[in-house]
Amino acid sequence: MNGKTNAKRLGGYKELKTLVIVPTYNERENIEPLLRDILAQGAAIEALVVDDNSPDGTARTVARLKADEPRIHLLRRRGKLGLGTAHLAGYRWALERDYERIITMDADFSHPPGRIPAMLEASLASDVVIGSRYCPGGGHADWPFHRLALSSISNLVARSALRLKPADCTGAFRCFRRSALEQTALDNIVSTGYSFQEEMLWFCCGRGLRIAEVPITFADRRGGASKMSLREIIGAVLTLIRLVFTPAGRKVAKKPTK
Repeated sequence: MNGKTNAKRLGGYKELKTLVIVPTYNERENIEPLLRDILAQGAAIEALVVDDNSPDGTARTVARLKADEPRIHLLRRRGKLGLGTAHLAGYRWALERDYERIITMDADFSHPPGRIPAMLEASLASDVVIGSRYCPGGGHADWPFHRLALSSISNLVARSALRLKPADCTGAFRCFRRSALEQTALDNIVSTGYSFQEEMLWFCCGRGLRIAEVPITFADRRGGASKMSLREIIGAVLTLIRLVFTPAGRKVAKKPTK
């Protein structure tokens, strides 16, 4: 075992080459301060913005920042193709490079960048780390009752229907070891919207990966408009039904690499 590996086992999570994936659609108001806060969490941290051709010019803002900061990367897509496919595009981009940890988070400051170091530290002993609203110490800030109720019920249904053990199954703030994503047959994931989070976790649990949770306080977005819609809610319900009735889908064999 070399010295670098020893250092990481002893808590050198700051040395882990990390990519933070941020899917965006009309997040121009938030993206610059968010990227600044992400990069401030450590010198080994980089950020990839996956933008779905935002009409508000989010990609132009990122391109401007990228010109002066080599740790910022931009993946432009041709249109609004869905949150799930944006995550998958980010995963594949990361796996084509030498990142050791891959983190996903929302672009609206609902996920606190300051919790990234805690998630990286927890990843030293876990394959997947969830920034969790529902584990001890986690919670919501300034959320109206109806949104809190919807979130809590959605999470409870996902846990019960799919027999998932983590307390927070629907959040997008997650840290993956590289090996965790390499073990997941990404081409088998069908969900394109918010229900992608449940399906991804379903596959991770089915592979027997070690999953930890780090408490976070989930805040309401700082600027811009929410992308949640009735269509997304219906899509999430249909995803749960599909996964419940997919008996062989959970333990997916790793696809051979070419």
